[in-house]
Amino acid sequence: MFKHLLVPTDGSELSVATVDRAIGFAREAGARVTFFYAQPDFPMPIYGEGALIDPTTPEQFAKGAAQEAARILDAARGKAEAVELVCDTDTVVSEVPYEAIIEAADRHACDLIFMASHGRRGLASLLLGSETHKVLTHSKIPVLVYR
Repeated sequence: MFKHLLVPTDGSELSVATVDRAIGFAREAGARVTFFYAQPDFPMPIYGEGALIDPTTPEQFAKGAAQEAARILDAARGKAEAVELVCDTDTVVSEVPYEAIIEAADRHACDLIFMASHGRRGLASLLLGSETHKVLTHSKIPVLVYR
């Protein structure tokens, strides 16, 4: 039924469990997997009374985000390759992760997005709504949510 899964991951505990379950699902379905990580964009500094200045440069931030993406995606790839599952990885920098997830599914011609019910975005996620919910409401392909 499904031949190519997009599996967004952020390295959180639930996301790692989702990677494991997606690998099993893909093996049973005879599907391939693309693991995806949406790198955060450099936060715009806010200046004013009482503002803290972050000494991190945009270049340092980008390098750290790329290293984190590589670490997370390499771990997922390693698990898939250990069971001889055909897989690929992808990452982009995006201020809007749910849009990046949907665009990645389209770019890779995926027919299912297999994702965790929530990630590690913390309080911002509670205030803005979960990325999973946004993917569910905007995706044109099926979304399987793992809890």
